[in-house]
Amino acid sequence: MSNLNHLLKPRSIAVVGASTQPMRAGNIVMKNLLLGGFEGAIMPVTPKYKSVSGVLSYPDIASLPIVPDVAILCTHASRNIELFNQLAAKEIKSVIVLSADMHELSSTGEAIQDLCVGIARAAGMRVLGPNSLGLMLPWLKFNASFSPVSPKKGKIAFISQSAAMCTTILDWANDKNIGFSAFVSLGNAVDIDFADLLDHLSTDTHTEAILLYVDSIQDARRFMSAARGASRNRRILVLKGGRTAEGRKAAKAHTGGGDTLDIIYDSAIRRTGMLRVLNSHELFAAVETLTHSVPLRGERLAIITNGGGPAIMAVDTLLDRGGKLAELDEYTVTKLDKLLPTSWSRGNPIDMVGDSGSQRYVDTLNSLMDSDCADAILIMHSPSAIAHSEATAQAIVDAVKAHPRSRRFNILTNWSGELTARPARDIFTNAGIPTYRTAESAVVAFMHLVEYRRNQKQLMETPTTAEPVHVDDIAHAKDWIYKQLKDNETVTLDTHQIGPFFKYFNFEVLPTWLATDASEAVHVAAQIGYPVAVKLRSPDIAHKSDVQGVMLNLRNSTEVANAAQAILDRTELSYPSANIHGLLVQGMARTAGGEELRIKVKYDSTFGPVILLGQGGSEWDENIDAASALPPLNMTLARYLIVRAIKGNKIRLQKLPEPIDIDGLSEVLVKISQIVVDCPQVHELDIHPVLANGKQFTILDADLTLRQYQGDAQRRLAIRPYPVEYEEPTTLKDGAAVMLRPILPEDEPLHAAFIQGVSKDDLYKRFFSEVGEFNHEALAKLTQIDYDREMAFVAVSSVGNRQEIIGVSRALINHDNSDAEFAILIRSDLKGKGLGKILMSKIIDYCRNKGTRQMSGMTMPTNRGMLLLATSLGFKIDIQFEDGTADMVLPLQES
Repeated sequence: MSNLNHLLKPRSIAVVGASTQPMRAGNIVMKNLLLGGFEGAIMPVTPKYKSVSGVLSYPDIASLPIVPDVAILCTHASRNIELFNQLAAKEIKSVIVLSADMHELSSTGEAIQDLCVGIARAAGMRVLGPNSLGLMLPWLKFNASFSPVSPKKGKIAFISQSAAMCTTILDWANDKNIGFSAFVSLGNAVDIDFADLLDHLSTDTHTEAILLYVDSIQDARRFMSAARGASRNRRILVLKGGRTAEGRKAAKAHTGGGDTLDIIYDSAIRRTGMLRVLNSHELFAAVETLTHSVPLRGERLAIITNGGGPAIMAVDTLLDRGGKLAELDEYTVTKLDKLLPTSWSRGNPIDMVGDSGSQRYVDTLNSLMDSDCADAILIMHSPSAIAHSEATAQAIVDAVKAHPRSRRFNILTNWSGELTARPARDIFTNAGIPTYRTAESAVVAFMHLVEYRRNQKQLMETPTTAEPVHVDDIAHAKDWIYKQLKDNETVTLDTHQIGPFFKYFNFEVLPTWLATDASEAVHVAAQIGYPVAVKLRSPDIAHKSDVQGVMLNLRNSTEVANAAQAILDRTELSYPSANIHGLLVQGMARTAGGEELRIKVKYDSTFGPVILLGQGGSEWDENIDAASALPPLNMTLARYLIVRAIKGNKIRLQKLPEPIDIDGLSEVLVKISQIVVDCPQVHELDIHPVLANGKQFTILDADLTLRQYQGDAQRRLAIRPYPVEYEEPTTLKDGAAVMLRPILPEDEPLHAAFIQGVSKDDLYKRFFSEVGEFNHEALAKLTQIDYDREMAFVAVSSVGNRQEIIGVSRALINHDNSDAEFAILIRSDLKGKGLGKILMSKIIDYCRNKGTRQMSGMTMPTNRGMLLLATSLGFKIDIQFEDGTADMVLPLQES
């Protein structure tokens, strides 16, 4: 479908179903458009009235004098199929649908919504809604909604699946004098969704931050791709509803979607570099912080207060959320000793005592801003007869403005109280300083900045590489899966059966033998050697603990016989109809000094395969007892998953002689991720437990569900993995062997060395400006690409055991796949060897196979080598000597 320029940059609108009747949607929309002052054409469409709100109306869509950029349907769903046909005939490119009843069936038995979407797709028309509150674009004075509240101009965009959240946020924001760049109600999002709007708003000059209210995501791949790209350019906050099982049911009833665990949404949001807030109260606090805050420079918070109790609550909230309390240096303490009463706290929080006046506040604040012991300062005020609320607030504002180093700090304020504190909070708001009613909300808002900074750091962190599983072992694993499935659609296997599969991925598995009864268990135990464990084997009993189906540390034949028979007897008594497949006998693992962990791969209807990590146990509640991550994982992402599990108390580390090796566990998780990526038939894998002994990880028990899989295996993943299929060896003109492959995040050091080998002149031609040394952030953007919408092929040569990048070609593909902006760079000492043509041909073939309509690029008229290469490959060249540019365009698809 086409882009969103008609919808989000409208110059005209048709209001279909416009009305003169008060409280009708068609009347409210007309009034909002007129009162908002929209300067484009407003055309009411209704056969009932000659005019609506003083504007000449038209009897039908066909009679409109011009083709509007947007049509908004304020009509009942029963009329919308015919109206969509009329919109398509008029070639209108965007429509907003307010109707909430589009799910109803038409006379043909199909849902009205489905028929309308089909018409829109055939006509290239974008649809916002149905069940939408409408669209508001304050900078264009455009209010095409039936909201009772209008937004002010600002730098924040809000996108919501809930109309009620829209009006709630608007009412609060107007009270706080906070404005918006766009206000979009998605409704049921049958066409335009979060991904479309993130793509547009991430480049919108009026938008600095984006807020999302999410019930559910429909297309996880598109959402993850768009969110990752947008969060590199804009601050994005997410309020996700449906954190509980009942909440998820309500969300599904509201906007559809699957029953996805909240921890999966949480990991997806972190993975994209966005920030999640947990409730509307936190969202309001976050908006306050985003609107007025400078970028966070560090995590150390200093607190100034005239009351000890509120400051204690602030500290508790800070530490509960993983924050850092700043430590005052000796110089600052000495300075404050001269300014404050002898009874001051002599530490952080800085309790200046209850009789503190405004000057004491200013002196203390200046002392902190003179030092480097904190990165952020929270100034707290409880109602006081000594420190007048408004006068103290104004004194602080003046002090912040006057101090030359104030921009180095995040300044936050908490003026407690209502009637006496409100005017003071208004002073801070008007001065651009975030202010909060409670100590807790102020700290939560600060931690939003901290968590956002951490997520962005994770997004940009250079990964390390785990030792990959050999390609031959992967092939053997795939053959093993094929043999297990044969003609079956689904197969469930246990530890005894999947040992060979684990061996292909170099996992250590505790050897397991099968026994049919107690006497055979005794025989097997004698062969293994004591002590042993005996476990029930039954596909019908999910938790062996339900029948005490696991007996450990059995030290002789009598204990084995008694334990085995007891397991079988208890099972027959409790589950008389269960299928019993015998008993498993294992040698006892060295559990002393070890820790048992649980790793699970499960298939989610929204995000596809996910990896869960936790302590495990028979009462394991995935949403409470596990942390999750989306594959593919590298060592860095695996480490973040482990740290998150530990900090969230999902893994409760014990004091062991040899603690868990984090790098070793990361390697285990990376190999689990490789199983997920390379073996699409793995529907569920539950390792319960894996025994961690320092650097040794032994699988004690596991279940594997295999399911036949047809189609593109990569499409089931929410994040496009490294496309190994594009690796290709080639040869240069001089006979040198080169490997062409997609760029990897781990290539950052190689890419930095490559740029060092490119002359300043060549870099100038590539980037159109003088280029200094590339910092980590710039290199991360070049190497950590989204393979779903961007591609970079590197040419890698081997010099002994060392690899070198000697050239790179790139294509940045826009969200509707209509154009790919390309670029190419070759190491300056390797020109003339044919590498440029090889890399360009590679990227052209990639874009053509992806269905991209054209490739385009820009260079300088003096870059003769690039222009000759482009011409030889079929590009059309347009040289603009006055601008100093040369445009290159290559059509890729037959029109």
